[in-house]
Amino acid sequence: MGNTTFKLGELEINRLGYGAMQLTGNGVFGEVEDRENAIKVLQEAVANGVNFIDTAEAYGPKLNESLIADALHPYKHDLLIATKGGFDRPGPNNWVPNGNPEKIRQDIEGSLQRLKVDSIDLWQLHRIDPKVNVADTLAPVIEAVKEGKIKYVGLSEVTIDQIKRVQDILPIVSVQNMYNLANRQWESVLDFTAEQGLAFIPWFPLASGPAKLEDKIKAIAEKHQATTAQIALAWLLKRSSNILLIPGTKSIVHLKENLKAAEIELTDAEFESLAK
Repeated sequence: MGNTTFKLGELEINRLGYGAMQLTGNGVFGEVEDRENAIKVLQEAVANGVNFIDTAEAYGPKLNESLIADALHPYKHDLLIATKGGFDRPGPNNWVPNGNPEKIRQDIEGSLQRLKVDSIDLWQLHRIDPKVNVADTLAPVIEAVKEGKIKYVGLSEVTIDQIKRVQDILPIVSVQNMYNLANRQWESVLDFTAEQGLAFIPWFPLASGPAKLEDKIKAIAEKHQATTAQIALAWLLKRSSNILLIPGTKSIVHLKENLKAAEIELTDAEFESLAK
């Protein structure tokens, strides 16, 4: 891989990180089934060079952040842990945006405690709540940044207009939208973040798309002696140098496989054939 790191604010991080969402119960709700294994997966990720881990107050809820602290605290000095706030979780697979400033304040304070940190490296707003003025939602975030409780701020599932509106209120360093080989509805947002020097963190990066595309991926994977998942990740790394990847898994074998994607150099022709 040509360019394997990205500078997020002051922090240089490996572009292949780890998303911890799967280390929860079914429907991203409740405690992970095998906690001992989950702790090993997190430790193994860091041992294999991962220095960007993505979590959220809503995963569990709350339980995923505590798991990360149990597995990795005290943290390695160069490990960046990103978390998010702004969702209510009434039950499994149930996600309700809540941009109420009081909720945001509680999420930030709770994340600090659960992650056992004085300052959150990257705090991301999970969704802009259509029922609350975004300036009100962000007021406690601005306050937390001033107090040193948050270093950097990011957004998730946003349009270019929403990004610009937030940028008028406070600086951001990252955008986390859904993006993968199969789903490129946020193409314009990705290009905008690249122009702006913001990190783009695609969630659900492993989807490989329709059958027609899957056959192409398989053929390329065979040529590189790689898995289709590795090709999907390698394609994203080549797509834009501001992309940070956070594939998640409960398996150490898959974790190591995913991380090897950084070593796969797709040719321009292979990239183009999948870009169609």
